[in-house]
Amino acid sequence: MPHLKVQTATGNVLFNYVISTPDSENAQNIDPSLPTILFLHPVYVSAVMFHNQFASPRLRRFNLVGVDARCHGNTVGPVPPTARRAEVAEDVSKFIEALKLPRCHIVGVSMGACVALQMAVAHPEQVLSTFMISPLPLVEPDDVASGRQEIYDCWVAGRKNDNPDEDAMLDAVLGAVQLGFNQSNESIVSALVQYTLPQAIKNWSPENFGAFHTVSVDFFVDRKPHDLAQLRQIECPVHLVHCGGDVAYPLHYVEELRSRLASAGLQPRLSQVKDAPHFGNVTHSEEINDLLHDWVMEHSDGPIPRAKSFVKSPFADELAKCGLRQNGESDSEDDLVPL
Repeated sequence: MPHLKVQTATGNVLFNYVISTPDSENAQNIDPSLPTILFLHPVYVSAVMFHNQFASPRLRRFNLVGVDARCHGNTVGPVPPTARRAEVAEDVSKFIEALKLPRCHIVGVSMGACVALQMAVAHPEQVLSTFMISPLPLVEPDDVASGRQEIYDCWVAGRKNDNPDEDAMLDAVLGAVQLGFNQSNESIVSALVQYTLPQAIKNWSPENFGAFHTVSVDFFVDRKPHDLAQLRQIECPVHLVHCGGDVAYPLHYVEELRSRLASAGLQPRLSQVKDAPHFGNVTHSEEINDLLHDWVMEHSDGPIPRAKSFVKSPFADELAKCGLRQNGESDSEDDLVPL
């Protein structure tokens, strides 16, 4: 995956990104005749978590772009302690400008959904629509905030000394996996963990504990609802997708967000994916891919090529090295965490 150097208000950032088109999983440029979907990942994982979207022949009728946020994946750049949704959205806006992308359909999961909404508020000229999977509540619930802090504390306990405490690190990893995937034993979940852990060890090393707290705790708890005047700046359609098995955010939180958007004069659509965990695009990709495909087609003009019979994800080879199996299931829980 290439890197793009972007100058921001808080320093230069090397954004790790990928472009896939109908004809190439690793394209240099988008096809300007086609709609472009920009994927924004949640906390802990990187753009690789959209593997099942990039592997979808129907979604690969469009341009697909994935990018790693600061402190995640292979993106390199300082994380200011003040980084919240507005600052992260500015990163996304600068990335869009630097890559010369047209107005995008922005797909975000959890934290990424929060940033997608902020993009629609602050940069409506860059957004064709927002497709928000597992959107954050208006205010972070206390129990979820405590869980996020506990994951952080376990990680720090495991990494603060020269000799890592593998039990504490395991607790942190399992806490993050439980939040994102519930009890899923699909091989893609274990492959994502094994792919992500070496990056996490690098990105969230002791000298970066402050940055890790910023992106994994402060981003969520230091957050207030947009006021109605801000929401009225949104010019694009909004689709909220609730994952029915989400242990962190039950349906009523998404309904509150929908009501808030409606109060600003918007008409958000709300869909539900039965039994899907918080990071439902990974485990319930077929349902979510169908929703996303139909959403983009509904809000697109011009001819779109027919889907190919097979496309390859740009993440396929790396995930295969990490144990991704075609049958979908992992052999045991021991496959989950390579500590």
